[in-house]
Amino acid sequence: MAGPVHWYPLPLTTPVKQHVFGGRALADRLGRSGLPSGPVAETWEVSDVDGEGAAVTGGPLRGRTLRELMAQDPGGLLGDRPHGPRFPVLTKFIDGSRPLPVHLHADDETARRLEGEPNGKTEAWHVLDAAPGATALVGVWPGVGRERLRRALLAQNFDAVMRRLPVRAGQTVYVPGGTLHSFGPDTLVYEIEQTSDIQQHAMPWRMEDGAPLGEREREANIARLLDEWRPGPRPEFQPGLSVTVDDAVVRTVLCAGPYFALERWTAGTAAPVSRRFSTAQVLSNAGAPVTVTSGDRTGRLGRARTLLLPAALGQVRVDGPADVLFGFLPDLEADIRAPLTAAGHGPAAIAALGEGL
Repeated sequence: MAGPVHWYPLPLTTPVKQHVFGGRALADRLGRSGLPSGPVAETWEVSDVDGEGAAVTGGPLRGRTLRELMAQDPGGLLGDRPHGPRFPVLTKFIDGSRPLPVHLHADDETARRLEGEPNGKTEAWHVLDAAPGATALVGVWPGVGRERLRRALLAQNFDAVMRRLPVRAGQTVYVPGGTLHSFGPDTLVYEIEQTSDIQQHAMPWRMEDGAPLGEREREANIARLLDEWRPGPRPEFQPGLSVTVDDAVVRTVLCAGPYFALERWTAGTAAPVSRRFSTAQVLSNAGAPVTVTSGDRTGRLGRARTLLLPAALGQVRVDGPADVLFGFLPDLEADIRAPLTAAGHGPAAIAALGEGL
């Protein structure tokens, strides 16, 4: 039955993906506990993807799915932000111990036309750790057409057609739907994206287990990829834009666009992270354990763990030392452009954070 929910910070189930490109970095370098043995490629921190939807793991709403809560009290969860039946933001920790497949995700129009899905998948990667010399493939060179790209993908000659960019910890890249991309090896990222699991990849093996694909299946995969490819986007990594909020408290806007925004907040012990909000916040911990207070609840948030903060809570306090990420569906003017402009950041720097700015 629809109606208001008594909201509190929500711990959620987190599906784990043991794809072949993963390793043990989430446990060994980020400190995530409770992972299965063997390679771990991804943990889905907040997901409303069909078949992989999160459920609440503690408190009075334990066992309720995110989809059910969206249907019951969308205003309490998302505030006044536009939405469909699914929670609109998907977040992940990703271990690229080995290179990810060269792949893309359709944009909204292509997803509706070719995939029968309500939306595509624009995404952004925030680099948490990367080995010296790490690189990523992001977009294609100007002048590369469909046939030249097809031949290069079949030959696995990616550098002949794709832009290889240096990767450094602390940087972020906003990747519009339809952009061909990959990263790794030795790269650990936090990813935020539209809620979707559609993709097309160009590899001669299965992402799940590395099993080889037949030549006919591989050629068909590349043909579908080319149908969904957008040649134009050429994203760049950038460091984000920072604002000093309090004594040793710094807010850094990492990326922003119509589908999501991502911020990284750091604090010492002189003052806490104190944040007001009017839409749901995905709070993920990129550092040491912290104490989180929101609504009538106070609790610890461990390393590489996540809470979903419903809009109805309105405020959160994180006692440091803290190094935390906030992902959310932004009002681009009120949440991003206006505060960054007031802090002295120029229009070009703000526009470089993503789309629609």
